[in-house]
Amino acid sequence: MTIFRIKQIPNIITTSRLILAAPIYLLVLYENYPAVLWLALIAGLSDCADGWLARKLDALSRYGAIADPLSDKIMLICVYIALVQVEQIPWWLAVVIVARDVVIVSGAFVYHWLFGRYEMAPTIFGKANTCAQIIFALMVLAHQVYPVFPELCFTIGLWLLIILAFVSGGHYVYIWGKKTVAGLKAKNS
Repeated sequence: MTIFRIKQIPNIITTSRLILAAPIYLLVLYENYPAVLWLALIAGLSDCADGWLARKLDALSRYGAIADPLSDKIMLICVYIALVQVEQIPWWLAVVIVARDVVIVSGAFVYHWLFGRYEMAPTIFGKANTCAQIIFALMVLAHQVYPVFPELCFTIGLWLLIILAFVSGGHYVYIWGKKTVAGLKAKNS
């Protein structure tokens, strides 16, 4: 196997995780929560593995930098939409989560359209938001199999998700807004 093929392993793992979003979505709809938890475990381990391998093999790529967070986002959006459909979470929570991501992705497209290539770098607030989304989704899913979480956990998790969605979304808008204004000034100079 050539070095080029070996260096593609992290990207293959990332792409496989992206593909897992569809069966996870369907399993939530069919309320097969034990299977969802197993696939979520596989997805989580693959998320750790692809990043570790990319660094270990010196195989960091633009594709990986974009596909890795995108696969996480698509999977989370699928889970949250499915959880609304099976009435495990309120619809407006999914709207807040999806709207935040739509605003961020739309801003990235506008920036790319105006200025071309850019580097994606998650902020601490973005990482905290994603972490909270993962923990809350896993908590809701696990509770369907092992009902051990008190209602207070869900209430705190819900409000934490809302706060982090607005804080992290607002922070991204602020950062990229500043970059856009600076880029427009430079373009017009």
